[in-house]
Amino acid sequence: MTDRKARLTVDGLDAPIDLPVYPSTAGPDVIDVSGLTKKGFFTYDPGFMSTAPCESKITFIDGAKGVLLHRGYPIDQLAEHSDYLETCYLLLNGELPSKEQKATFADEVKKHSKVDDSVAQIIKGFSRNAHPMAIMGSAVNALAAVYHEETDITSEESRRVTAYRLIGQMPTLAAMAHKHRQGEEFIAPDADLAYAENYLNMTFGTAGQSPKVNQVLAKAMDRIFLLHADHEQNASTSTVRLSGSSGTNPFAAIAAGIATLWGPAHGGANEAVLNMLEEIGSVDNIDTYVAKAKDKNDPFRLMGFGHRVYKNFDPRAKVMKQAADEVLSELGLENDPLLAIAKRLEKIALEDEYFIQKKLYPNVDFYSGIIMKAIGIPTEAFTVIFATGRAVGWYAHWQEMVSAPYKIGRPRQLYTGYNKRDYPA
Repeated sequence: MTDRKARLTVDGLDAPIDLPVYPSTAGPDVIDVSGLTKKGFFTYDPGFMSTAPCESKITFIDGAKGVLLHRGYPIDQLAEHSDYLETCYLLLNGELPSKEQKATFADEVKKHSKVDDSVAQIIKGFSRNAHPMAIMGSAVNALAAVYHEETDITSEESRRVTAYRLIGQMPTLAAMAHKHRQGEEFIAPDADLAYAENYLNMTFGTAGQSPKVNQVLAKAMDRIFLLHADHEQNASTSTVRLSGSSGTNPFAAIAAGIATLWGPAHGGANEAVLNMLEEIGSVDNIDTYVAKAKDKNDPFRLMGFGHRVYKNFDPRAKVMKQAADEVLSELGLENDPLLAIAKRLEKIALEDEYFIQKKLYPNVDFYSGIIMKAIGIPTEAFTVIFATGRAVGWYAHWQEMVSAPYKIGRPRQLYTGYNKRDYPA
């Protein structure tokens, strides 16, 4: 509770309206406007840019300062000292695990990484050219059918096992979607491989052959998963919360998040980066396209530069840039035509006064797109990797919501249509 109040004066009301003000640990304090409905008012906030629909202890972002914290830990420190599964544990449980807790968590994730045959058959039923995000959304939704009888959202133990299943099977499903599109045989998860190693082996390995996973690439993939693990109340996370607020199966809520992430304004941004590089076509054309990007009347936009949230350097981009440099060096791809365009654009963005003044720094999508292109992941599958890493963040927010009293979401509207009118005789 709070004794602090915000006083709202409205023309036509005899007295002002007092609204509670709740303090935040970090970031802006929040005015509770829920009582306005009793006074006959809703708030109007397109895009929910000024609305906090929930209280959360998971992730904090300060876009102006370029800060991203998971349970209080800066993202760059996690990327340097932690790994994806340890970060998953942190997001779900609030604290870093002990060595024993981390080992147990990793073992449980591996134990639940095999996909039910019924889901495999669903994936095989898609055409070879089906978009991998359509396959992923359908496959995750199918998990709701597989585990329907075993899922009890009111049970802490059931929620824990569901987390293992989701985290364990997302890379398996992602790899199966890739293999199906390539017309190749599925590869089962290998208990001897680490998380990112398993994904790379299931995606690029050959059935019946011993795994051969490049450790530089595995480290880069783990960082991609980690750096996408959560990003506070974005469109897909809010979708998962809103869907989950009805009490639906958590896999169904996650599938709704996947559908939202698919959009080019959200998870499709790193795919848009590669499409942009292909449009530019050659290093010789860069100056022309940079000029187009600076022209406000030209529809062309440089993708992967700047960020809706970060008005400073994206803190994830610094780590991803290092991973990109390591991968390109390991694979000897510094002179790949598209990657050469990307490196030249990066240099311009970091040195050109226009980009510096507008703070159009390369963001995480720019570098992750370069890495995935180099590794050999098809452009249309980039968002699948995003979803694989983000699944734990979605689930952590869903779990936080259902672990406490909550209400079904019911947004309001500013209605500007017809008033009541009679049907013509």
